[in-house]
Amino acid sequence: MLATLRQRDFALLWIAGLISIAGNYALIVALPLHAYALTGSAIATGGVFAATVLPRILLGSVAGVFVDRWDRKWTMVAADLLRAAVLLPLLAVVSSDLLWLLYLVRAVTGMLGLLFEPAEAALLPRLVGEERLVTANALNALNNNLGRLIGPAIGGVLYAAGGIPAVVVVDAASFAASGVLIMAIRTRAQPERADLPSAGASAWGRALGEWRAGLQFVAGDRSLQTLFVAFGVGFVGEGTFALAFTPLAVDVLQGGAEGAGILVSAQAVGGLLAGVLVSRAAARFAPRALFGWGLIGLGFADLGLANAASIVPPGPPAVALAAVCMALAGPPIVIAVAAGRGLLQTLTVDAFRGRVFGALGSAEGVTMLLGLVLGSAVVGQTGVVFVLSLGAAMWIAGGLFALVRLPSDVGVDHSGDGATPAR
Repeated sequence: MLATLRQRDFALLWIAGLISIAGNYALIVALPLHAYALTGSAIATGGVFAATVLPRILLGSVAGVFVDRWDRKWTMVAADLLRAAVLLPLLAVVSSDLLWLLYLVRAVTGMLGLLFEPAEAALLPRLVGEERLVTANALNALNNNLGRLIGPAIGGVLYAAGGIPAVVVVDAASFAASGVLIMAIRTRAQPERADLPSAGASAWGRALGEWRAGLQFVAGDRSLQTLFVAFGVGFVGEGTFALAFTPLAVDVLQGGAEGAGILVSAQAVGGLLAGVLVSRAAARFAPRALFGWGLIGLGFADLGLANAASIVPPGPPAVALAAVCMALAGPPIVIAVAAGRGLLQTLTVDAFRGRVFGALGSAEGVTMLLGLVLGSAVVGQTGVVFVLSLGAAMWIAGGLFALVRLPSDVGVDHSGDGATPAR
């Protein structure tokens, strides 16, 4: 792990990510608080989530087309600097009449993130080499967990002290700092070009052709298909989690808002531990096993969380057991995501990586929204424990599907020299 962090360009990207993710989590906490303070409506806070996820669903795979055209370093720099600028109109949202502007800003920053995230994933193999991809992706997951641990606390303090302007200024500064750090990356970031659009085709025609080529690339590879389906099935479960987590923590576990905060922090701590251990796991186990069993482990941890109040009495005992389950969920999800993203990167040629990761973002958004809708339809009749348990089963199903359908040697380097692994 330390050897990966000692690679200069990856270290720059990693530090940039840590800064911007912490700032973004501060805003993620503050925006629903601000929407609720302005309106007193839970529906208004739900609009913040919708504004975040809808761009991913509608435009994620399309954004990948441009990531595979443009220099990936400068795509990330532009996305960061534009996000810093786009956040500033939030300073004007001081009444419920301007709530539409809050949603618009959140949607636009989400769209810019659709360029940044696939560009980062596509560039990563050049920064660290394919033999270190699982470790590098785990270090990026470590960023997410550090951001989740630090950012919400910063956001809550800043919002209490200075309102939404204080949070906006800090988040904008974090994106600007990230952009400056990424500027210093020296690795060649221009993507390889595999597409040869027909002469005379319009710009939109060429873009449409490249988008279709990306989808065909995924559809034509059994392992890529499997990874997409396994992630998608799991993210249906994540949608039910987003719906049922708060009522579970507050009402079923009887932990209140404080209990919900403890559970979120517990998962972040578990994720930090996984970031330390994953490089050892990557050296000992095949990526297929890490991915499949990681999803299964997450499912069983979520199953324990959902049923904690049935095992021990509600109140502090149930919150404590649920916190243990959340901490245990941290390592398997970090390991599964790191291994899954590493497999996607090694199985995809450079010219298509932006489109593949853009399509994955769209698929995750669609399936998460599907889980949210399905959970909303049945939670009144079945209760949150059943909905969360069903979501946990989806992660287990995704992991089993991956273990059954992925070749046993997928992602394994048989050459011993770091060459591209066999599929």
